[in-house]
Amino acid sequence: MNLILLGAPGAGKGTQAEVISAKFNIPQISTGNILREAVKNGTECGIKAKSYMESGALVPDEVVIGILKDRIAEDDCNGGFILDGFPRTVPQAEALEAMGVNIDKVLSIDVEDAAIQARISGRRVCEKCGASYHIEYNPTKVEGICDKCGGNAVQRKDDAPETVVERLKTYHAQTAPLIDFYAEKGKLVRVKGQDGVAETSKLVMEALEA
Repeated sequence: MNLILLGAPGAGKGTQAEVISAKFNIPQISTGNILREAVKNGTECGIKAKSYMESGALVPDEVVIGILKDRIAEDDCNGGFILDGFPRTVPQAEALEAMGVNIDKVLSIDVEDAAIQARISGRRVCEKCGASYHIEYNPTKVEGICDKCGGNAVQRKDDAPETVVERLKTYHAQTAPLIDFYAEKGKLVRVKGQDGVAETSKLVMEALEA
């Protein structure tokens, strides 16, 4: 099963992707994590991406698509994959089709902007493995320490309040049109994001198995 997860920043895409990945045994491909790793390592792609990410703007398509092509070609994607954070624009979706990548379903997690802003302020991400947590809804067992690998779970710069406002503006202008794009192709499934992770997961599984 090849899936795309859509939703505003903080809608819970990363957390639900982990749940889906475990259930169907397919890898979660987070372009955000791949890009942040490139920035951290100071690669050519990372240097290009850094200024865009820190201002809350989208990284140019050619940079993201180059990374994604390499990732999808890896053996663990043979049985399917989950794209979390890509595509973010209609041109990217068209580029994905041009690559010959077949997408079975596109899951949109819908959450109001006000709830998003409150939610992101509590988000923490592991510096080491990229696992996502929330201090209220999905806390680490030990404060500030990743349950999975023992790395530091921290608030990212792009989760700061002023950056979140810009990210939401960017989402509505450039990413939201993907909902209509995939709806017209009959691949869109919409789920209303709940306050609790488990409640959202239940709705997600019902939508995917329908």
